[in-house]
Amino acid sequence: MIIGQQSPKPASLDALLGPELMGRLDRLDILSRKIFAGKLPGERRSKKRGRSVEFDDFRPYVAGDDLRHIDWNVFARLDRLFIKLFREEEDLSVVLVLDCSSSMETGDKSVFAHRLAMALGYVALVNQNRLSVARFDQSATVEQLRPMRGRRSIQRLSDFLLASLELTPPVSGGASFGDSIRKISRGQGGRGVLILLSDFLYEHGWTQGLNDLAHAGGSGFDVSCVQILSPEELDPTLAFSRGLTGDLRLIDAETGRAAEVTLTRTLVRNYERRLTALREDLARDCSARAMRYLLTPSDTDVGAFMLDRLRQRRVLG
Repeated sequence: MIIGQQSPKPASLDALLGPELMGRLDRLDILSRKIFAGKLPGERRSKKRGRSVEFDDFRPYVAGDDLRHIDWNVFARLDRLFIKLFREEEDLSVVLVLDCSSSMETGDKSVFAHRLAMALGYVALVNQNRLSVARFDQSATVEQLRPMRGRRSIQRLSDFLLASLELTPPVSGGASFGDSIRKISRGQGGRGVLILLSDFLYEHGWTQGLNDLAHAGGSGFDVSCVQILSPEELDPTLAFSRGLTGDLRLIDAETGRAAEVTLTRTLVRNYERRLTALREDLARDCSARAMRYLLTPSDTDVGAFMLDRLRQRRVLG
């Protein structure tokens, strides 16, 4: 990871999200490519037919049908019995997972991730979805916010995220991404939409963690992986404009290990090739597990990302 410019951390709900963006998000909802049977009545429109308030279709009456669902107006006109069918509403579980390891502290990645989590959580709550939030770091320390729903929980979500921003990640850990994901997936029902916000710069890779997500709860999660990288990580030549050249001693933010390097154009080109390979590997591994993969710089406007990119990829609708 490459250190970039640091912005002040939000200290309030307005700084984290803001009323103007809230108004723009009110018309959005979380989408799922899967159908889930919810635990409570919600606003999720199912492909199953049930007994909610939204009329869907008619079908001919057959012996044993509930007489209360006969449309007597149709019977009066056609002298035939028809049953009214209704669109069943299902509850959707939304799980937001935040990478809060030390590498996320560089280049405003953590601030962007928390703002994006607040925006996604807001959309879930105003649509009466069941929302859970989890954070982890490289020591496999996991903190989870218990499931909640409704606008009354917006402040609770904000308090959790603002407190998370103030926590200092451990200097070193040694635990794997998979260790954290196993803890998080055990705390969830395994069915719903899960959105993971991370830079995916894990010392031990991401394979085991993605496998655990793919098989959690009988493969019930519809997973989206959002990779957040700083502008300097995506374009290391920006470091030259800040005078970062010559012989340097770089320290890994997560392991504390140091490396002596000479920053040259050749070294930057090698870095760019390795970063491209890493991004392609992650995209391919997500696709192989039927997960969405999105990449975004940490200086992206959260509102634009929500209203444009996430709608284009059918994460939101």
